[in-house]
Amino acid sequence: MSFESAAPRPENRRSVTDARALRALAHPLRLAILNHVMSFGAQTASECAEAVGSTASNCSYHLRSLARYGFVESLPSADGRERPWRSAATGFEFRASDDSDPAEAAVERLITEAQIDDGARLQKKALALHGETSEEWRAAASAHSYALRMTPAELHALAEKVDALIRPYIALTREDASVGSEVVYVQVDAFRHPDASR
Repeated sequence: MSFESAAPRPENRRSVTDARALRALAHPLRLAILNHVMSFGAQTASECAEAVGSTASNCSYHLRSLARYGFVESLPSADGRERPWRSAATGFEFRASDDSDPAEAAVERLITEAQIDDGARLQKKALALHGETSEEWRAAASAHSYALRMTPAELHALAEKVDALIRPYIALTREDASVGSEVVYVQVDAFRHPDASR
């Protein structure tokens, strides 16, 4: 599986608040497909199926659903058989338009849970392939967790600083990727510890 060979795209992050689009994305397989296309650029339904552990016909159906809500777009087929799909933006932020609406809040929560599950799926897949990974990549990988003492304002400021450090390396938009660079998955979670109120 190789990264899209097209030139890097200008950053285009979209905020998604439409309840219908959020409900469409709450399906775990659709979210996994979107995450894969956003990581590797244009992919066919067969390539998506291999990555997410599904069938090409199932992924084709979900790609069309994602396209209907503006998450992906089809590209011309190079061989006249299977068409590639790419993300319609280089980043998405998912927020219910009305946080006080229990149905919209529930859908936003489903998307967040699906993101967590997809991250865990990728971590487990990487762990299963650990022995096949080069020593250089094994040595470069990291997993850290911290218990910090912060105010909400400090946490917000930290998240913005981390985002600013990571953003220049985003696969779809990076223009100066060095020889030997590959797609790397980075997940940063920061939230008030659920046991903090005890």
